[in-house]
Amino acid sequence: MFFIVIRNLLLFIILLVSANFYAQESINFEKGNFKEILAKAKKEKKLVFLDAFAVWCGPCKMMEKNIFPLPAVRDYYNANFINAKIDMEKGEGIGIAQQYGVRSYPSYLFLNGDGEVVKQTIGYMGEEAFLAFAKEANNPKYATSSIKELFEKGEFSPEFLLNMMQLYAQSNFPLAQKASERYFDVKKNQPLTQEEVGMLLYFTKAVSDKNYSTFQTRKSEIVAFISEDVYKQFDTNIKISNLLEKAVNTKTGLIDDDVFYKGAIPLVGTEEAETALYRTKVIMYANAGHFAEYEKAALKYYSKSENFSQDELLQAAFIFSEHVDNPASLRKAQEWAEKSVMLAETPENTYVLAKLYAKTGQKDNAKTYAESSVHLSETQGKDATRAQQLLQTLN
Repeated sequence: MFFIVIRNLLLFIILLVSANFYAQESINFEKGNFKEILAKAKKEKKLVFLDAFAVWCGPCKMMEKNIFPLPAVRDYYNANFINAKIDMEKGEGIGIAQQYGVRSYPSYLFLNGDGEVVKQTIGYMGEEAFLAFAKEANNPKYATSSIKELFEKGEFSPEFLLNMMQLYAQSNFPLAQKASERYFDVKKNQPLTQEEVGMLLYFTKAVSDKNYSTFQTRKSEIVAFISEDVYKQFDTNIKISNLLEKAVNTKTGLIDDDVFYKGAIPLVGTEEAETALYRTKVIMYANAGHFAEYEKAALKYYSKSENFSQDELLQAAFIFSEHVDNPASLRKAQEWAEKSVMLAETPENTYVLAKLYAKTGQKDNAKTYAESSVHLSETQGKDATRAQQLLQTLN
């Protein structure tokens, strides 16, 4: 009996030691609350690595099983960070998710002791990428100074500035824009990449922006990635964006043409100003539900229908089919839909054309194209309900 007790005791000890051993065979996550974790990070002058997860998240479980236990990963994270693992849908995690805008899982955030994000990413990552992500964040400057303080002190490394642009693009656009200006100044003697062209366009909003000078001086590089026409259209939009804002009547939501033209024509000329105005109107009025104004703007903007794509014409024709009753306008929309159908029949454009024919009293044509829409929908596995309902009204 004595030996059985000893054996069981030894077995218990072995199991306990094994459990403790295996518990260490992964990233060591703190057990305290978020406030305590930040305080510990500040005291030890380290960053917090926050694994923001949800219990139902498959990639979260895969990271926990496949990546966190890897020797190189656990050793680096345990040695360099205060690690936290928090369910974003329970307890204090709900508030943390709101605070940091966590919407995708898993989300990984590196925070300094003041709770400021210094780097973040999302999704399942392999060992190499997960370690590289950590090493990029593990800059001693981040643990002792905020990103804003480092920026104000003149930090100019491209990696730092790129990270800052990504972090603040949504939450603090003016700050991210300043970082982008410094970024393009630092890299002024290096060729632009396609990704950098995209960033330059994103962070250029007005002629007064410093980035606009970069946009102008590096035109030859930019048009290698976007067409000359797109470059010209973007340039026009930048020049007139402030004028359009000033021309909008805040009470009616409509644009005052005279106010806009007065400022825009000297900048871009009459033709460009007119095109930009009507392009803005068709977008703005459709979104705002000002369909009477949309009708007038669309008739003007799409007057040369050969300049527009199949999808653009179909979108305009659809809005007319839903919200316009003027026979002359409907006949113009009918032309747009016919042009779209001639390019390639789809369940969508045949339905729109059928509806326009029905609204202009061309019952036989309407029935023909409604039947085509039903057939195409069924053969392509799409919903034919609208076309079937239209057919019922025509029989």
